[in-house]
Amino acid sequence: MPASPAGRLDVSFASLKDGGEEVVGLLAVDGPEFGATGKAMDQSGDGILSRAAKAANFKGKAKSAAEILAPAGISASRVILVGGGDAEKAEENDWLMAGGAALAKLDTHKAKSASLIVEVAGKSKLAQHEIAAAMALGAYLRSYKFDKYLTKKTEDNEDEPKPNGLKKLVVHCSDPKKAEKAFERQRAIGDGVMLARDLVNEPANILGPVEFAERAQVLEKIGIEVEVLDAKDLKKLKMGALLAVAQGSPRPARVVIMQWNGGKKNDAPVAFVGKGVVFDTGGISIKPAAGMEDMKGDMGGAACVVGLMHALAARKAKVNAVGIIGCVENMPSGEATRPGDIVTSMSGQTIEVLNTDAEGRLVLSDIMWYVQDRHKPKMMIDLATLTGAIMVALGKNYAGLFCNNDDLAAGILEASKATDEKAWRMPLDKSFHKMIDSKNADVKNLGGRWGGACTAAAFLERFVKDKETPWAHIDLAGTAMDAPRNDINQSWGSGWGVRLLDRLVADKYEG
Repeated sequence: MPASPAGRLDVSFASLKDGGEEVVGLLAVDGPEFGATGKAMDQSGDGILSRAAKAANFKGKAKSAAEILAPAGISASRVILVGGGDAEKAEENDWLMAGGAALAKLDTHKAKSASLIVEVAGKSKLAQHEIAAAMALGAYLRSYKFDKYLTKKTEDNEDEPKPNGLKKLVVHCSDPKKAEKAFERQRAIGDGVMLARDLVNEPANILGPVEFAERAQVLEKIGIEVEVLDAKDLKKLKMGALLAVAQGSPRPARVVIMQWNGGKKNDAPVAFVGKGVVFDTGGISIKPAAGMEDMKGDMGGAACVVGLMHALAARKAKVNAVGIIGCVENMPSGEATRPGDIVTSMSGQTIEVLNTDAEGRLVLSDIMWYVQDRHKPKMMIDLATLTGAIMVALGKNYAGLFCNNDDLAAGILEASKATDEKAWRMPLDKSFHKMIDSKNADVKNLGGRWGGACTAAAFLERFVKDKETPWAHIDLAGTAMDAPRNDINQSWGSGWGVRLLDRLVADKYEG
C-alpha cells in the first residue's frame, strides 16, 4: 500500500497473531462479546477483560468504550474495549463511525502508535476484512487536524509525541491482505474528504482564486486533466455573470475544469459544478461584521468537487467525470457591481442584480452553462453554500436537495442514507420562478423574503440548457462548514458531500 500523505495517520494491517503496539483497542459487540482473539486475551489474564467490562458497565454498545491496564502477556500498556454495537444490523457507515470513536479513545494517550483488533464474533452484514477497512477509514478521517498555522510550542520536549498526536495505527484482522486492498479504495475517498476539508479551512488571504486553481492543478499528478481559464478567457467566453461577482476584487477570477476519463471512450460524462467564492463580504450589499470570518468557507461546494475528483481518480473509478469550479472573491470597491446593475450571462440571459450578496448563483449560472455546452453531460449536480435560508429550513445536519429528475433524486438520497451525509429533497415549482421574474431583465437574482433557498434553486434551473438533462442542486450552506461534529469529523471544514457523491457514482454510474 502507498504511504500516507505527509502529516496523515499511517494506517497499516496485520494478522491477529502479530504483536500489538503501545496502546491496543479491542472490538467488542453487544453483550459484550469478544472475538476469538479477545477471548484468548481475556483467558490469559484470568478474566480481566470480562471483569473490567462488568465493572465499567461496558456492554459493547456502539461507540462506547472502557479502558484497563493491559493483562500480563500483552506488550501494550493499555487495552481499550471498543463498542461495535449490534453486528448483525450494522451497515458499513456504522463501522466507519465505530472506527472514528475508537481512534478518539486511542488518541488520548501519549503514544506514537496503537493497535486496533477487529474481529467480530457471530454474524454480520459485512465480511471481516470489510469491517476492518471501514473502521480504518473511520479512524483515518477522525485523525484529521488542521493545525498548520499553530507555532506555539508546548512545554513538552519537541522530540516527544504530544497528547492527541497518534501517528500510526495498525489494524489487526483475520485477512490483512484483503483488508489492505479494500482500504486502498477507502483511503482514496478519505484523502478526497481531507482535501476538501483543507480547502475550506484555509484562510482567504492564503487561498484566493488563483491559489485555489493552483491547488486543483495538483490533481494532474493522479491522472486528471486540468484546464484553468483566466480572466481574459472568461471575458472571451462572455461569462458576464461570474465576472460581475469578481470585479470588486483585485484578485482575478479563475475557472477550473477537471476531467477524469475512467469510463468508456465515447460515454458522456457525469458533471459536478462547484461554487468557489473564496471570501464573501456580500459586496456592496455588505454583510454584518459579526461572523463574517466564516465566509472563508463560501467555497465549500468547489472544495467538495475537487475532493470528489481526487477520490474518483485515486480509486480509478470506471466513469467519465468532469468537475468545474468558479473561483472568485466578492468584495466591495469602486469597481464592484452595484445593486440594480444588469449583467449578461454566458447563456445570453440578462440578470438584474438586486443584491450583490446573492452572488453564488451568478457564478454557477455561467459555469453550469459552460459545462453543458462543452461537455454535454448525462447528468449534472451543482454544489454550493448558497443560502442562509436552507439552514432556517433544515438546520445544519441536512443539505437541501433540489432536483428535476426523480431517478437522480432517489440515487442521491440512497447515497445520503448509506453515508449518513444527510440531504432532504426540497421543491422546484413554477411559483418560485414567478418570484424571480424581473421587469427590467430576463431574471433577477433575488426573489424576496420567502422561500429564499427555493427561489435560488429556481434561478439555477433557468441555466439548465437542456431541460431533459437530469440536474440536481445541493445547497450545503449548513453542512460544509461549522457543521455539527461527529465521530469521523471534528474539523470546522467537514468535507461534506465527497463520500455521498462518490457513493452515488459507484452505485449508479460506474461501468
